[in-house]
Amino acid sequence: MDITRAVQNLYERYPFPPDPVSAAPPPGWNWRWSYSFAHSFCLGARPEPRGDLRILDAGCGTGVGTEYLAYLNPEATVVAVDLSEASLAIARRRCTKFANVQFQQLSLTDLDQLPGQFDLINCVGVLHHLADPTAGIRALAAKLAPGGLLHIFVYGELGRWEIRLMQEAIRLLAQPDDRLGDGLKVGRALFEALPDNNRIKQADQRWILENHNDACFVDMYLQVQEVRYTIPTLFDLIGASGLKFLGFSNPDFWQIDRLVGRVPWLGERAASLGEQERYRLIELLDPVVAHYEFFLGRPPLERTVWSDAAIEAALPFRCPYIHPWPEKQVFDHEFRVVDLTDAEFAFLERSDGRLPVFQIRGEVSLERIRELLGHFLLQLSPSSTMRA
Repeated sequence: MDITRAVQNLYERYPFPPDPVSAAPPPGWNWRWSYSFAHSFCLGARPEPRGDLRILDAGCGTGVGTEYLAYLNPEATVVAVDLSEASLAIARRRCTKFANVQFQQLSLTDLDQLPGQFDLINCVGVLHHLADPTAGIRALAAKLAPGGLLHIFVYGELGRWEIRLMQEAIRLLAQPDDRLGDGLKVGRALFEALPDNNRIKQADQRWILENHNDACFVDMYLQVQEVRYTIPTLFDLIGASGLKFLGFSNPDFWQIDRLVGRVPWLGERAASLGEQERYRLIELLDPVVAHYEFFLGRPPLERTVWSDAAIEAALPFRCPYIHPWPEKQVFDHEFRVVDLTDAEFAFLERSDGRLPVFQIRGEVSLERIRELLGHFLLQLSPSSTMRA
């Protein structure tokens, strides 16, 4: 059986992810699935409003990401494709409450069958299951419109070391004629049998809340195809796409100062390294990277640089997903608590894109406005003079 068929059969039997279908809006907020906030993150500014926005969810599974894409981008047309009909059936049920979603059963390598190009492509947890991930990322790149953004999630080698060992152990013990069903039984029994101080059992604690579900356990420990990356091989994959690397979407992890900042000369030496070398140093010193999540873009791409004067002249927009609102203690995009002063609360309350920052910021400093931007509580749109 070829790899594509084997992967398809796995997800026909165990559709993934197994999140329950609900008529309510999706819980929480993932800014990576908001075109507006992804644009702000990658290019510095809120994008111009438009009515022809097209988004592709490439490898949508049971539609958990698709639901967010449709909810967070109501002005967009969202096209979602997947290889598994069982997963697509769940995705269709999940997204019946949205009129802006279309589904199609399609392999990632057959994306040329879709008409047109897309402004945002989401590809989470798919490329690493392909027989040829390079062909997959090139297929994605071909469907990305000029100025478009591609968000990718692929597995990391170093943070999945114990997973890889358990995968091989299960393969040794499972009956070859029922590798999924019997493998699930074997895997569950192995974790039950292993002593509590076993390294593999301890590592599984990172995912134990998810892995009580059989579909999650199968997706992690019984994969039929899995390519894992390190920084060097990841950037080889990115290079094959012909697209521009715009940054990891979990940037806090990729700050070298958090690891060597207590020794200034080490920090200076690390800072002198090239970008990829710094990333490699970080994953070597903190080898917990179970996955990489990052953005690529197709030129032309123009990043807005915010001088103090540009901030003053910009139109501010409060994030519509601040929770809880209106309150003075809120969560940011990483679910960190942010305490707002009366002046900051008043500024955010008035940040509706009608008046420039200098007219409504009151006692809020420009430094604090930069912090609010960093917390994703605020977006800025350049003034008309800046665009000109």
